[in-house]
Amino acid sequence: MSLPLSRLSVADVARHAQRSGLVARISDSTVWRWLHEDATRPWQHRCWIFPRDPHFQAKAGRILDLYERRWQGRPLREDEYVISADEKTSIQARLRIHPSLPTGPGETMRVEHEYARGGAWAYLAALDVHRAKVFGRCEATTGIAPFERLVDQVMSQPPYDTARRVFWVMDNGSSHRGETSVRRL
Repeated sequence: MSLPLSRLSVADVARHAQRSGLVARISDSTVWRWLHEDATRPWQHRCWIFPRDPHFQAKAGRILDLYERRWQGRPLREDEYVISADEKTSIQARLRIHPSLPTGPGETMRVEHEYARGGAWAYLAALDVHRAKVFGRCEATTGIAPFERLVDQVMSQPPYDTARRVFWVMDNGSSHRGETSVRRL
């Protein structure tokens, strides 16, 4: 058989087992049960990225420590916060052609499926990882200025505006990468 196992149905596997002489007869449900109970499942896979940075463990350790409310081996104080930020680009804004109709006695809410395109937006979000507080904003694009507006949105309100320290955890996006970004923050 030339197809990989992941492309076969349970019925295909049962027929193949019978044609190849492995069994005289076998039901689809028996094949499914055997495959389901087996510890090795070659048809299942999960993608992952091999860390290429030789300092990955140390860098990841600093982030994991912050999530555990620790920095450089010491517990964070009550007036120190950890914010995790990211941005989602190219979100399609859809404008419903007709308004949604509310629920009523014996009726579910109805949402019209037709829409007009409203362009693409970027969503920038920040999460206080210990207080479960989310901050978000839509912007026409990503970049330094939109990211700085997110930072201002968070840092201009209590308790962050008077905090001893606020740690920002983010990826290597171009709007918040390198020493220039550190100086801006």
